[in-house]
Amino acid sequence: MEYEKRRAELYGPLREEGIFTWDWMYGEEYALADIYQITAREREELAKATECLGRVFARTASIVCQGSSELLAELGIPKEAWQAIRGTVWEEVPTVIGRFDFAQTPEGWKMLELNSDTPTGIVEAFYVNERACRFFGMKNPNEGMEQDLTGAFQNAVARYQKLGYSTDSIVFSALDWHEEDAGTTKYLLRQSGLEASFVALKDLRVYDDRLCMLTADGQHRTIDVLYRLHALEKLAEERDADGYPTGAHVLDIIARRRLAVINPPSAFVAQTKALQGLIWNLYEAGEFFTEEERETIGRYMLPTYFENRFAGNAPYAVKPIFGREGGGVTLYDVHNRIIEKDTEEFYWDQPMIYQRFAELSSITVKTMKGAYKGSLLWGSFIIDGCASAIVARAGGKITGNLSYYVPTGLI
Repeated sequence: MEYEKRRAELYGPLREEGIFTWDWMYGEEYALADIYQITAREREELAKATECLGRVFARTASIVCQGSSELLAELGIPKEAWQAIRGTVWEEVPTVIGRFDFAQTPEGWKMLELNSDTPTGIVEAFYVNERACRFFGMKNPNEGMEQDLTGAFQNAVARYQKLGYSTDSIVFSALDWHEEDAGTTKYLLRQSGLEASFVALKDLRVYDDRLCMLTADGQHRTIDVLYRLHALEKLAEERDADGYPTGAHVLDIIARRRLAVINPPSAFVAQTKALQGLIWNLYEAGEFFTEEERETIGRYMLPTYFENRFAGNAPYAVKPIFGREGGGVTLYDVHNRIIEKDTEEFYWDQPMIYQRFAELSSITVKTMKGAYKGSLLWGSFIIDGCASAIVARAGGKITGNLSYYVPTGLI
């Protein structure tokens, strides 16, 4: 009862404010009324890893965006997105809002993947964590970082303006029925400082060769800038009820600079885990990267390949190139026996990469069901090229969609 009371005191007011309403998801506890502490030294090293890797991914992705169709195809980029990706390249940053996922290992921080296209965990890191730290009387490792989001959106719109885009009409869009996606998008809208409105994905239309919002009176209002919590690989496949390839048309509109999108199309290149395979291949070959970049790759990245080089040599993970929330992931031991396998139905039809297995550190936390011992995954946001807020999740060896959110305090 003590934990239940504490939980009500922490998350009840947050629900009433209407900003963070998904502390329970799918009938299960998601956000914990417990807190895990990280040292200042660990926090600083995680920020360093984030910024150094951000520069590696930014430079690699910018080159790939100008690469051949064969290269884009090999990295799993659908052909419908090729021209959009080539049309807008931001060389200095891989994405506006991205999140690296890290394991804390005996060898130091090891990056597992970059969620650069449509990351979530944003409200938890930038808003909820401050409230949790106040509640527990601890220092917030993300203090003051909400302003990073504001600056990033302002800079993104300014970049598009310099490229000659119209930026008069700005829309933030997500699935309106999905509580987390809609809530995250509305939070970002408020934090952006932009004159913008939220429009559900179902109310977007292609009309007169532009992306438009459908107004209440049936009119089509043109959109100049779109923040989308909607993955580009999904957009590339979308068709109307009559079979018309609406998603491909939207990507063509983006390619012809008739629509600016946040995150930019280049973020989609950074998202594919196949890019990690390319980076590691170039690193092992001693090509392309500077000595500083090679030091970053060797220190923070894991060996990642397009074929299995680990069976019989080392434990490894098999991951779909565009999987999310642990979907489609299988973990193997050195003898090629399954340690853990995702049980969801999605992402199994994608090309896979093979990555050396990095065991997540252990954590024991309090929950509504009692003490829970699990594995700890760290998310570290990269906002406009700079390290920003962190977020912790506790779950199985594969961090799935229903893993717990664990507030984080600073020692």
